Amino acid sequence: MYNLLSDLSIIEVSSFVASPTAGLYCAQLGAEVIRVDHTAGGLDYDRYMLTKEGRSLSWENLNRAKKSVALDLRSGEGRELCVELAARTGQMITNLPEKSFLGHDTVKAKQPAEAPELVSVRIMGWHDGRQAMDFTVNAASGYPLMCGPEEWEMETAPPVNQVLPAWDFITGAYSAFALMAALRHRDATGEGSEVRIPLGDVAIGTLANSGTMAEMLYRKADRERLGNAIWGAFGRDFRSKDGKRFMVAALTPKQWNGLVEAFGLETPIAQLEAEVGVKFADGDRPRFEHRHRLFDLFQRVAGSHDYKALEARMAANGCTFERYRTAHEAANDPVLVADNPLFGPSPANPSGFEYPATRSFANLPAREPGDPAPAPYLGQHSEEVLAERLGLSSGAIGKLVDAGTVALSDKDR
Repeated sequence: MYNLLSDLSIIEVSSFVASPTAGLYCAQLGAEVIRVDHTAGGLDYDRYMLTKEGRSLSWENLNRAKKSVALDLRSGEGRELCVELAARTGQMITNLPEKSFLGHDTVKAKQPAEAPELVSVRIMGWHDGRQAMDFTVNAASGYPLMCGPEEWEMETAPPVNQVLPAWDFITGAYSAFALMAALRHRDATGEGSEVRIPLGDVAIGTLANSGTMAEMLYRKADRERLGNAIWGAFGRDFRSKDGKRFMVAALTPKQWNGLVEAFGLETPIAQLEAEVGVKFADGDRPRFEHRHRLFDLFQRVAGSHDYKALEARMAANGCTFERYRTAHEAANDPVLVADNPLFGPSPANPSGFEYPATRSFANLPAREPGDPAPAPYLGQHSEEVLAERLGLSSGAIGKLVDAGTVALSDKDR
């Protein structure tokens, strides 16, 4: 954690992945992020996978370094407290619908005169108000029908979904960026902003920004499946003699020349260049268009050497490559995790399970990053936040707790 945003407080009312990610990234850079949930937990509080004690590992990791307030958000009084928290704080992130009790105008109308004009970031499904989730917008994007073995027929092949909810994480990161932009605008002008970010627009907009949409319109057809090959460049997975699979990529002349030298293919490559009338060092296009002939050459060499020998040769020649790992292997890899300064010591996780936790992805060499902070217990900071932000006395908070409007820490649930 870095304290670059230590003067910023944010109310977060959210669930699942995209919205909590936005708050997480802000918290990892020092913001005070106060997550407000229903007293029984939000929709993602018990999200799989659970420990034997019933704690969600997903929730625990997406909510590190945040504070937790638990209110009865089904009651009028609980909702009023949530609105007042957002109104007095002046910044909020949510994926609740605009027509919910936490609408931008509703919160803005409750702001006291001394509060900064409201900046709200609302993550939506589609721009027209339809619901969406990562895997449904991914289906609409076209990407799953680009994945799969090259020999599959387009007309009959099934879609291949990605395991990572990438649109959620991209949307979360973009939402944190949009929040910072709106806050910078408010600092300069005093004006608040309502920011709406549809998950579907992030997906279809990325399709456009990547050039893929223009490509489809230009070619008037869909892109062929490529298996594990890289579109428009040289790269694919190969298998060593001892059965190890690894990925290589050569997008620059230096990468290409290093790969050819590492595999000892100078003569066969020169012969193929003479045959087809190209120079593969000239760029991506000849390497991509003749990829099948090239793949055969590289696989022939890969299949005759153990991976350790290939790894040493590729490393010596500055190649871009990596061995495939299972997720379990990756989690136990010393280079990726144990020796990586991204990870810090395990904090006191609510689950009680000790494991490496991430610091901020951004690395500021001149600053100490600090150790990762734990996620809160649900309701752990209810009393603190209500007292500090709303000025409620301990007696008033006690009455709210007795009435079931406020819940305190569920540490001993």
